[in-house]
Amino acid sequence: MNRRFAALVALVVVCAGAGLVAGRGMSPAALWDVVGGGGSLTERHILFQLRLPRLLVALGAGACLGVAGLVLQSALRNPLAGPEVTGVTPGAVLGAVTATGLGFAGWESPLAVVVAACLGGCAGAALLWLLAGRSAGDPAQTAVHGVLVSAVLGGLTAMVLLVAPGQLGSIVQWLVGTTEGRVWQHWHLLWPWALAWTAAAWLLAGPLTLLRCGDDIATAAGLATGRARRLALLCAVALTAGAVAAVGALGFVGLLVPHLALAVFGADLRRSLPGAALVGAVVVCGADAAAQLATRLLAAALDGGALTLPVGALTTCVGAVLLLVVVRRAPDRTF
Repeated sequence: MNRRFAALVALVVVCAGAGLVAGRGMSPAALWDVVGGGGSLTERHILFQLRLPRLLVALGAGACLGVAGLVLQSALRNPLAGPEVTGVTPGAVLGAVTATGLGFAGWESPLAVVVAACLGGCAGAALLWLLAGRSAGDPAQTAVHGVLVSAVLGGLTAMVLLVAPGQLGSIVQWLVGTTEGRVWQHWHLLWPWALAWTAAAWLLAGPLTLLRCGDDIATAAGLATGRARRLALLCAVALTAGAVAAVGALGFVGLLVPHLALAVFGADLRRSLPGAALVGAVVVCGADAAAQLATRLLAAALDGGALTLPVGALTTCVGAVLLLVVVRRAPDRTF
C-alpha cells in the first residue's frame, strides 16, 4: 500500500514537471536555468508568477474534487453521486457566476468568489435534499433528483447571462473550468481551505465507512446516521465550493476519481480518502499539462496566438468517454 502512495506521489511530480514546461514561453532548458538561479527576467516571471501558482491551484482543486466525490458517494451510497450531478457543483457555479455577473466578485477577488460559491453549493445540496425527501437514502432516486436539480441550477446560471451579458467571457470560464490566470492569491486562499476540509473528511472516514454499508448496519453499530451524513455533505459542499471558486466547474473529476481511488487503495476510507486527493491532483494537473500542450500545438498549427483550450473541456470530454467505457464493460453493475 505504501508503494502505491509513493507511486502516486512520483506521478504527481511528473505531472507537475510536465505542467511547468507544456505551455508556451517555457522550455525544459529554460526551466532548468531558472531553477538553477539563472534565466531572464521574463522566464523567471513566467515560472514564479504564472506557472507555479497555476500548478499549485490545479493540484489543490483536483485534490478537493477527488475527496468531495468520494465523500458524496460514500455518504449517499451511490457510485454516481459526484459533485457534478448532486447539485453541489452547479450550485457553486451559480453562486460564483451570479456574484460575478452582478459585480460583487470576480477572478480578481477570489475571497468573494469562495463565499459566493459556498453559498451556492449549500443551496444546491439543500435543494436536492428537499426534493429527495424520504427517498434520500435510495441511490437511484437520489441520482434522478440530482440530475433534475443540476438541470434547474444550470438553467438559472444561463439566465444570469441575460442579466449581465457583458460578463459573458468571465461566466463561460466558470461554466467550463480553467486554470488560466491563476495567481498566488488564489493559492493562498485555496490551500488552507482545502487542508482544513480534507482533514475534516478524513476524520469522518469511520462513519463514512459505516454509511457505505447501509443505514441499518450503521445504526446497529451506534452511529447517528443523520448527523454523520449531514457532516459528510457539509465537507463535500465546502471542498467542491473551494475548487469551483478556484478553477470553475471541472466535469467528471469528482465523479470518476473516487472509483480510481477505491480500485487502487481499497474500501478502507482512511487510505482511500488521501488516495483520492492524490489521484484527483494527478488527474487535474495532468489534464492541465495536456491542455497547455494542446493549446501550444493548435496555436502553431492554426496560427492562432490567442487560442486557449480550457482544462475543463478536456476533463469533460475524456471523463465522458471513460464513463461510457466503464458502463459498457460492466452492464450488469448497479450505477
